[in-house]
Amino acid sequence: MVIIFSFFWYNQLVYSLPTPIPAQYKAVQNGAKIRLGNDLRFNNGKPVFLHFFNPDCPCSRFNIDQFKSLVKTYHKQVNFAVVLMTAKSYTAGEIKERFGITVPVVSDSTVAASCGVYSTPQAVVLNARSELYYRGNYNKSRYCTDKKTSYANIALMGILHQKTTLRLDQYALKAYGCTLPNCQL
Repeated sequence: MVIIFSFFWYNQLVYSLPTPIPAQYKAVQNGAKIRLGNDLRFNNGKPVFLHFFNPDCPCSRFNIDQFKSLVKTYHKQVNFAVVLMTAKSYTAGEIKERFGITVPVVSDSTVAASCGVYSTPQAVVLNARSELYYRGNYNKSRYCTDKKTSYANIALMGILHQKTTLRLDQYALKAYGCTLPNCQL
């Protein structure tokens, strides 16, 4: 019992700390033009929401229901896609089936670098011109249960209401979770 408690306590501690910023990290500023591969070009004039996801990261698994809730709520107004970030070989079909995902799933690590993402889970919102609007966390709570800090939802509402800036606290933009495998930023 002590071993289980120790393991749980250790995981709580590790995932409550910000993800270390890689030494070679290059920040990407809001408004920067983001080049997306052909698999992520929607060409329909809607904003794009990218979900950076690692199925082997506990934090990514904790927030999958939050992501699916956003898809359900905003799918008519926003293009959604999952960017798979893992060192293991998963197919898009495996991820869709395992997690009940209904949006495109792509494996393209260059997208993370172009958006300034270095951990999972992270949300990226691009405007219809493929310019970075928001990159950050889904929620302050590890389990995405704090309605007041539902950052990804706030970002989606902001872009849909054409707000040029977002008012978010310090936890919105610090990465919490798992460092990307083979992080090459």
